[in-house]
Order: sequence, then C-alpha cells, then structure tokens
Amino acid sequence: MRPDDIELLTTTDSISLRGELLLVAATHPDLSSNTYRGGLHRVALDGSGTRPWTHGHHDFSPAISPDGTWVAFLRQASEGAPSQLYVQPADGGDARALTDLPLGVQSPVWSPDSTRIAFTARRAEEGRYEPDGKATAEPFRRITRLDYRWDDLGFTFDRRVRLFVTDLAGELTELTDGACDVGAPAWTPDGAHLIFSAQANWGQQASQRENLYAVPVAGGQPVVIVETAGDVRSADVGDDVVVFIGREFDGDHAVAVNTGVWAAPLNLAEPQTPRRLTDVETIDCEESVAPQLVGSSVLVSIINRGASELRRIPLSASAITLAETTLLAGARGKVKAFAVDGSRVVAAVSTPDSAGCVVFEDKVLADFSEPLRASGVHEVREITGKSRDGYESHGWVVLPDGPGPHPVLLAVHGGPFAYHGWGFFDEAQIYASAGYLVILPNPRGSTGYGQAHGQAIVQAFGTVDVDDVLSLLDAALELPEADPSRVGVMGGSYGGFMTSWLAAHHGQRFRAAWSERAVNAWDSFTGSSDIGYSFTDCYVSTDWETQVKTSPLTYADQIKIPFAVVHSEHDWRCPVEQAQRMFVALHKQGTPVEFLLFPGEGHELTRSGQPRHRKQRFEAVLDWWARHLS
Repeated sequence: MRPDDIELLTTTDSISLRGELLLVAATHPDLSSNTYRGGLHRVALDGSGTRPWTHGHHDFSPAISPDGTWVAFLRQASEGAPSQLYVQPADGGDARALTDLPLGVQSPVWSPDSTRIAFTARRAEEGRYEPDGKATAEPFRRITRLDYRWDDLGFTFDRRVRLFVTDLAGELTELTDGACDVGAPAWTPDGAHLIFSAQANWGQQASQRENLYAVPVAGGQPVVIVETAGDVRSADVGDDVVVFIGREFDGDHAVAVNTGVWAAPLNLAEPQTPRRLTDVETIDCEESVAPQLVGSSVLVSIINRGASELRRIPLSASAITLAETTLLAGARGKVKAFAVDGSRVVAAVSTPDSAGCVVFEDKVLADFSEPLRASGVHEVREITGKSRDGYESHGWVVLPDGPGPHPVLLAVHGGPFAYHGWGFFDEAQIYASAGYLVILPNPRGSTGYGQAHGQAIVQAFGTVDVDDVLSLLDAALELPEADPSRVGVMGGSYGGFMTSWLAAHHGQRFRAAWSERAVNAWDSFTGSSDIGYSFTDCYVSTDWETQVKTSPLTYADQIKIPFAVVHSEHDWRCPVEQAQRMFVALHKQGTPVEFLLFPGEGHELTRSGQPRHRKQRFEAVLDWWARHLS
C-alpha cells in the first residue's frame, strides 16, 4: 500500500436492512477533488454481489422506513456542501431533498408509521455562519462558559444541536430550544414522542452529565424520563423499555470510564432510575455503534483486546460479564455498524485486511477492499510482553515483506483511553509496505482490557504506560525480522505525548522521533484545548507543579535525537501552541528539529483530513524515516 492508495480505502460505516433490501454506505477519499466521495450500495443477501443504489457526490447514513417503502439518507450534494436529508422510493426513482439547512443534518430516524423522520441539526444564532458572510465581519462573541468550542468544528455555543421532525413533504418542526446540544433521538412505539439525550442541567453550565428526555412530536416542553448515573451515548426504545449505552461517574466530568448498557422502564409520567445490565470492569461498549433491541435482548458492540465485537445482552441481565455474553460478529475485527430486521443481523466489519466488508451469518456478503488487497496487505501478528512489574503487555506487529532484519517503528495510539486493534489500519500498512516492521502497543491506559487497565494511568502519565510500551518493544525486537539497531518512535495526540516523553527519557533507544498533534505542556493545554479545562484536572492533576512534572516540554533539554514536530493549524484538541513551544525549545538548544504544519486541518487529519494532506503527510513520514532509519 502506497500513499496514493488511500483512494482505495473504502469504509462502510452505516448500514440498513428491511426485507430483502440491504443498503450500505461506502465512502472513500478522492484525491482529484480533494474530498470524500461515496454512495449507497445494494448488497444481495445471498452474496451474489453489490450494485450502486445512489449516485450523489457523497451519500451516507441510509435508513429504510419501517414499512419498507422509502429510504432516507444524508447527501452532501457537492464539495463543501452541508449534508441534507433526502428520501427515495425503495423500489427505485429519483431522490428528493427534504431539508435545506445551512449547517446540515445528522442522525435521521423514521417514525414507526413511516410518515415522518426525526433528525438533529445545528442552528446558528442570527448573523453567524452565513454561507455568503465573512467570519471576520461577524460581531464579537461573549463567552461565559468553558464548553464553547469543539475540535474540527469550532465554536459551538452559538450553534447548538437541536431536534427536528419532518414529514415527507419537507414540513419541519423544531422541538428543542437550543439551550444545549441534543443527541440519540429515538421514537416511542406510538410515534407520539421522541426520546433524546441532553445535559442534565439543560445547558446551564459545562458538564458531561446527561439525562434522557421525551418531547411530544406535536411540540411541547421536554421532560426528563431517565435520570442517568452519568451520560448517554445512544439509545433505543421498545414497547415498555428504553435502553442506552452510557458511562457512570461522579461530578461533571469523567475519564477512562467504561461505557455500559443500561435499561429503564418507558414511563413518560415521571423520571426513572436505570439499571446497569453489564459489568463495570469487563464490558466497554463502542460509543460510535448504537444499541438495538431484539426481542428480550439488546445488541451492542463491545471492545475486547483490540476487537470491537457485536454481542447479545439479555434485558434480564444484571452486571453480566464479557464472558457471559454471546458473540455474534467481529471476532478479530471491528464492527463499525450493524442492522437488524426480525431475527436477521447484518454487520459492517473492518478486519486486518479489509477496511469494509458486510457480514451475515458468518458469511461475507460484500467486501469493498478487494482493490486495496490487490495493492498488497501485510501480515498482522499478535504479540505480548512482560512489563517491569510483571504485567502482561499486549499489541501487534505488522510485518513487511522479506526475512529482514527490518527497521522498526514503534507507533503509539492516541486517547489514551483508546486502542490499536484488529481493524484495518492504513498507517501501519503503508509503513510496512515501505519496509518497516510496525509495533502497535496497547499499554495500560488503553481500553478493551478492563476498566482497571484503562484507569491505571489516571494521574500517572509517563509511568506504567511507558513500561508497557517498552516491554512490547523489547518483545518485538526479539523477532528475527526486526533490526534492534534501527528503531524510531512515533505517535499522535496521547501517542505524541508518549513520543515526546520517550525521546526525552529513553532517547538512547531510538534513532529519531515523529511527535504529532502532541500534548507537550499541560499548563497551557488546560486553557487552550477544547477539553483541557476538565481533561487536565481529571487525568493529570489540578496541581501546577504536578502538571509541569508530567509535561514532556519540561524535559526538552534531554531530547538529543532528530525530532519531527507535526501539527494541524486548526487543531483545537491539542492546539498548535503545544507544537510551537516544543519546536522553539528544541531549536534554541540545537536539537535537529523540523516543524510540519498542515493548514486548515484539525485533530483528525490522519483519519478524515483533506485527502491530499493525508497523502502529503504519508509522503513526509516516509521521507523522515528514510533519512533517519536507512
């Protein structure tokens, strides 16, 4: 796989099934237009093939109506256009737009009687974000709260997410007032109310705490129906029950907390207290995959040692452990989405050699990565190590062609409550194709190994996580394919923190470092990052001296190896000042350092940035390592 091959990286992140109609959204980067293209594809349930079903610039999020007669989906009609809600007859015909909202549409959900569609959308304050207006000509912003912007979006307090409903003629009704963002919309079985999540304090102050609300579809005041123990990521509603996935925590903010499955009686008359169905320690649900009720069970995606597995949870469960659940799909893979129709379950899955395949009853119905595999996909091998305290570290190596010994890249993931895993990873494949053996560790602090594993570095960055990373490096360097004399370290976000930290404290083990979108100084991160006001206090410390002690910038004078500082100009998660401070410190002391700055990009450059920038970044990475690991 080469940098140009990112155009072959077709992902399947949304799916819908009703009767014999199975629709999958397939999206890929397009270098010529420097945007993302894709459409809905019809997949035959007998595995006989696929065919394009829509032909827009970028169509996604299909939702087939309960009666099977209509398909709703989101369409970005042209490059840079906001996504709008479209409908198309399920038996063919032209698509037509139901919305024309300046900031676009999200999360379409059909009513039970197939006559209306609920969705969420941002609505701006008057005079802001106008298509023909200049941002610099807008009036000043008066900011009185801490949660005022978000990475890859910008300011949020003046364009909150609201709940809408439309009929098939495009008649819109707005159901919330914009005091706070709303999410996770779901219909009650009678179609009279919509259930959604929102801040427990209804936008009065910055807080991650959320409740579930209900609002009449005809309009009215939202009321709390479930008082949660923390927050809500997504929900589903049955005849007499509401289920959701969410976290439990004290206070207003949380870090490194497993996302569990909860259930509560559906009662619109008074707030209910939910019951946790899953074990706190062993089950962490994938937040991007919504739960779905199927009879007396709920299906969810659960993170497990690098896999994201579709599993069945009985509604009668109480603190059920991972080992007690039923695996349906995703073993040694990552379930990106799934759809249910009666007893049938179809999943979109990413695997080590496929960015997007569709699976039904253990049979692959479609694989959108066949061209990608033809470019060359490398072996992903599971490995373990032993940390200094005897703790088992876990991860993977991606092996290049040939016997070696090959130069080695230690690549640390971000988060830190995230994970490397069994899903297709374009970065590792491109580096392996260039001849590098790539190590992908999941040190303590990662998710998918139990909540204690994830919380092991809360207020302990740079301790056992470092030990785990180095122990996996040691294990990988024992492989005959690895060259211990040519090792580089790289990573982004928390992985950038780890790269900077290792370069300062263990620099003798590496030829060079590539530190990307890193946190280098907690004191300034607290004020400049969109999440810094809570993340630093929860994850590091409220004590300034501890923040300084835990900051890689403090030890910049110990960094002697060649060092690449890589950042995006509009990164609000780990703002560019983090890169600038490290670059200046290293440059002034004479350390070989380069600063790569990508214009117009945010924190997600490597995953969803402009395709040309993604390609250019890959070329820069390969150039850097060719110079330092040759």
